[in-house]
Amino acid sequence: MSVNGITDRVDINQVLMQMREIRDQVKPGTENNTNVQGVGNIADQVKNTGQAEGAQEGGFADMLKEAVNSVNDAQQKSAELQEAFQMGDPEVDITQVMIQMQKASVSFEAMTQVRNRLVSAYQDIMNMPI
Repeated sequence: MSVNGITDRVDINQVLMQMREIRDQVKPGTENNTNVQGVGNIADQVKNTGQAEGAQEGGFADMLKEAVNSVNDAQQKSAELQEAFQMGDPEVDITQVMIQMQKASVSFEAMTQVRNRLVSAYQDIMNMPI
């Protein structure tokens, strides 16, 4: 196994761990106030938009949808900061732009890896003998 394969596995495990933490935060009656960074901010977004009940009913599908929306938001924020910097906005400096670009890149890569794992799991299930 290559070094890249090992780091990919660690990244996937971290993302899966964050998704489990989010699931636990969204459940009613849990008083876990952990602030998960990056993709993990989904739980806070769900609570803030008042969709906690809908997330429970939909379960994994809604959680995945929120994760995709979170990645999209990060990419849009990155694009807005880039444009503001290019237009010469004095309130935006290059460090903000670069940090947001990296956040967007990392969250997109993590989402891509999760998608790849889900597709692989689906294919494994479909190839199971009956």
